[in-house]
Amino acid sequence: MLLQDEQYVLQWLSQYGALPKAQLLRLLKKPQSTGEKILRNLKRSLLISDVGGGYYLGTDAMSKPDRRTILAIWVLLEFIDRVDARAHYPAVYPAQLFFLKENIGYEIVVLYEGEEHLLKLLRPEEDLKYIIVLPFAGMVSKLKLPPVPCLFATVDFNGAEEPSVTFYAEADADGAE
Repeated sequence: MLLQDEQYVLQWLSQYGALPKAQLLRLLKKPQSTGEKILRNLKRSLLISDVGGGYYLGTDAMSKPDRRTILAIWVLLEFIDRVDARAHYPAVYPAQLFFLKENIGYEIVVLYEGEEHLLKLLRPEEDLKYIIVLPFAGMVSKLKLPPVPCLFATVDFNGAEEPSVTFYAEADADGAE
């Protein structure tokens, strides 16, 4: 029988595909040594495997990391202390991830340059907010936003394993570069 945390790791990898080990450790919300022990036990039981030389972990060695999902999870991790382990999951395209925080639903949408038109596919609902992840903040001026609250974010690795996530309100992002 698997421990609750081990079940969570398997659920996340089944939902999202291969993820960086650093993300799984942060999703677990445990001390790093405890998180690493959980991942080691799952590997030893052959329930998860190294992917991409061990940077990623997946349910099997052939799992393919999805860059958009990984960026969305980095943004989710900024709120993880206020999000239950079962309160996040893949969203409907073009969004990558849905999560509940304090009884409000958030969808994270990762856009690359030239994909501004994908926002037309969103189906805004009451009590739903969007976090739109962009390659650079100045891209906000090109967006036709849905009629619901939107927050913007950029994810910058700057050579580090874990990126910095910067949030912008619409007014902040319009003039930023």
